[in-house]
This record gives sequence, structure tokens and C-alpha cells, in this order.
Amino acid sequence: MVQKDDIKKKPFPKIIVGSVVLSAVAAYFLLDLGQYLELSQIRASQDRFAGLYAGHRLMVLLGYALIYVLVTSLSLPGAAVLTLAGGGLFGFWTGTLVVSFASTIGATLACAASRFILSEWVGSRFGQKIRTVNEGIEKEGAFYLFTLRLIPVFPFWLINLVMGLTKMPLRKFYWVSQVGMLPGTIVYVNAGRELAKVESVSGVFSPGLIIAFSVLGVFPIVAKRILSLYRKKIGRQRRTA
Repeated sequence: MVQKDDIKKKPFPKIIVGSVVLSAVAAYFLLDLGQYLELSQIRASQDRFAGLYAGHRLMVLLGYALIYVLVTSLSLPGAAVLTLAGGGLFGFWTGTLVVSFASTIGATLACAASRFILSEWVGSRFGQKIRTVNEGIEKEGAFYLFTLRLIPVFPFWLINLVMGLTKMPLRKFYWVSQVGMLPGTIVYVNAGRELAKVESVSGVFSPGLIIAFSVLGVFPIVAKRILSLYRKKIGRQRRTA
């Protein structure tokens, strides 16, 4: 006969929070909520959102930030489209500010969920990637996370989950992510701002849009080159020390 003491029970709050997370993810796919995060859908509603934003700026900003935090914290698809939409709706400076903080808060919540709630699932699903990340952190510390944010070898949502199983403090994860994701955020928000200006097919060939998407494509290559040169410089300094 199995005694009650022999039954391993998970902490009650952990079960509740885990159930809420899984229910939210399931609802997203079952109700096909992803259709509202498609670029074509957002583009079609641009005028309506612009009018709403003109009359209720704070409410729209908070609502947008909340949606962004939910999408990133639950590791749902749509963050890139939301970033483009932020640039188109709020402009460059406001869009960059709200996306930067919302994306980092969402990423940190995802990391915390991975560490305290989904550790067993993440560990069994992404074991090899966790070992790779742990080796990188042992060698380079927080700079390794900064590199992953600047040049995403893994998708952003996967970085959030995998980092949850490392020993990096959440506070450090937050500020490194905030700084590391900022350049990419700026590039995407600017592209969204230029994309929102397109009123016809001819607008696709406007200089601003061409430059914005050229930067979007070239940025990872340039960032990778800069980081490579930085690593070589550090390596030479260590050998001569």
C-alpha cells in the first residue's frame, strides 16, 4: 500500500502557475489568436489603431506593452511582427522605448518560468543546447548572453528558456538582455516605421524603406564581425599578459 508520504507532490502554487501558463498557450493555438499578430492583419487595422492611439495614448501604450509581455513570456510567435507594429504605430523613439522594456520584461518572465516551473520539461527537451550555453557562460560569463542577444544563434524564445536552467541571476539576465537586444530592437522598430509609410506598391521602393530593410539584413553580419574582432583582441591581450 502506497503511503501518502511516499507520494511526491509538487508545490501547490507551482501547479497553479504552470496550469495557467499551459492553458494560456493552449488557448492561443486553439482559438487561432495568432491571426491577430500577422503583419497583414495589423497593417489592415493601422488607421483604426492610429485613431485610438491619438485619443488614448497611455491606454494604447499599456495595452500594447501588456500584449508584448504576454507573447514573449509565454514564448509565443509574433514578437517580430509586434516590434514592426510598434515602430509603425508609435514612431521611432516611443516604439523603441516601449518595445525594449516590454521585450526584456517578457524575456525575464519566460526565463523565470523556465527556472521555477518548467525546468524538467525544458531540461528534457533542450538538454544539448543547455550544455552548449553553460559551456559558453563558463568561458565568457554575461558576455556570452550578450552575444546571443546581439547575434541570435538560437531563437530568442529558446534563449529565454535555456538560460532559465543556468546559474545566471535573473537581475543580470535582465540588464544584459536589455542592452543586448536594444540594437536589434532599434533596427526592427525603424523598419516598422518605414513600412507604415507605404501607401501603394510604388512606396515599397522608397529610399527609406529600402535602407531600413537593408540594415535589417546586414545588421547580424556586421554585429558578428565586430564581436569576432573583439574576441580576437581579447585573446591577444590574454596571451601577451
